[in-house]
Amino acid sequence: MNEKRIVLGGGCFWCIEAVYRNVKGVLSAVSGYAGGARPNPSYENVCSGATGHAEVVDIHYDADVISLDDILDIFFEVHNPTTLNAQGADKGTQYRSVIYYGDEDEKRTIDASIAKHQKDFADKIVTEVSPLPEVYPAESYHQNYYNLNASQGYCQVVIAPKLQKFMTKFPEKLA
Repeated sequence: MNEKRIVLGGGCFWCIEAVYRNVKGVLSAVSGYAGGARPNPSYENVCSGATGHAEVVDIHYDADVISLDDILDIFFEVHNPTTLNAQGADKGTQYRSVIYYGDEDEKRTIDASIAKHQKDFADKIVTEVSPLPEVYPAESYHQNYYNLNASQGYCQVVIAPKLQKFMTKFPEKLA
């Protein structure tokens, strides 16, 4: 196994986590917080916008099964990387589009992916690309949220369509 790690933020972490938990080759997808100044922030701290953290998903994957480029293709399909600090009705810096990378090879892959996907959007991609900071796992009730709360309104209206979009566009990547 060739285990790698990438940290992605694309709005509410429940959405991104739900998608990547269904991707073949993803070993784990953990909702968390990254990119802010406060150590060990809580959901309430992050939601206030005062910590600077983004809601993210810490993804560990087997690079022998799925490439970083494929992971990024999915990422740019299931969220809007052209809206600054917002995804749909979720607004604030905690909902920013962000990719945290571990090394320069990953950064080159990310930069190439952004260039490739820019043609799919009329507006400029504003995804933050930064070195991997400390990632703090979110509270336990946020983990695997969609699978545990699929009938909840937000899950039905916001997450389910993103998950369906992933399954329709990338059936070969479905776990």
